[in-house]
Amino acid sequence: MLVSAAEMLKKAKAGKYAVGQFNINNLEWTKAILQTAQECNSPVILGVSEGAGKYMCGFTTVAAMVSAMVEELGITVPVALHLDHGSYEGAKKCINAGFSSIMFDGSHYPIEENIEKTKELAAACHVLGLSLEAEVGSIGGEEDGVVGMGECADPKECKMVADLGVDMLAAGIGNIHGKYPANWPGLSFETLEAISKEVGDMPLVLHGGTGIPADQIQRAISLGVAKINVNTECQLAFQEATREYIEAGKDLQGKGFDPRKLLAPGVEAIKAMVKTKMELFGSVGKA
Repeated sequence: MLVSAAEMLKKAKAGKYAVGQFNINNLEWTKAILQTAQECNSPVILGVSEGAGKYMCGFTTVAAMVSAMVEELGITVPVALHLDHGSYEGAKKCINAGFSSIMFDGSHYPIEENIEKTKELAAACHVLGLSLEAEVGSIGGEEDGVVGMGECADPKECKMVADLGVDMLAAGIGNIHGKYPANWPGLSFETLEAISKEVGDMPLVLHGGTGIPADQIQRAISLGVAKINVNTECQLAFQEATREYIEAGKDLQGKGFDPRKLLAPGVEAIKAMVKTKMELFGSVGKA
């Protein structure tokens, strides 16, 4: 059974650890992440971008697939199915499709419009028992065609959005999607401290979790980050393991690759990476 992310993040914030959100793109990735969460006895959030949802035949298909896999695999740890960087229209589609958690990314709107749309979606989500994530200050890099420059959010604006009744808040603190460049100055802990002071008990979300040094991850958790998103690292791990398998020429005597065997090394690489992240985030054994 899918659950809202609200309760797991409240526990994470109080316990000074973070729950990992790992983005899914197909059945194999989903299975790998669910099995690893169960093995680690860790709560987990499965993130779905609008692009990934379209690739997987729509949000209703994704929700049905994940719900069925949770049941068939005997998953007992808390699992939230979460729209990642959703548009206003995408958020409404996922609410109707059976997602248990929604992110509305209104960071590219003027703050007044961000507040208006976030408030409306918060009311809808809470009637249905779903959790809602909002964003203030765009995250650097590109996510489904939306490009952010890695802004640092205004702490006062963060409080305005947090006070709308959302369950978690993503605030730009110099983090970016994708690989971090060599000249990246690091997270702005001054900004994070100011935001944390303004929003109080609100769980904060760190996007762009790939490549952030472990000490910065742990400091961010100590300052109120309770959810950390990882996507690029899954993609890189899968890509490298699958490439090595292909280059080794392990096909069926020249008849082509069995797709299940072809994807297996990538799946194992994702499992190893997810376990490493759960250990870093401190969520192992917290289900």
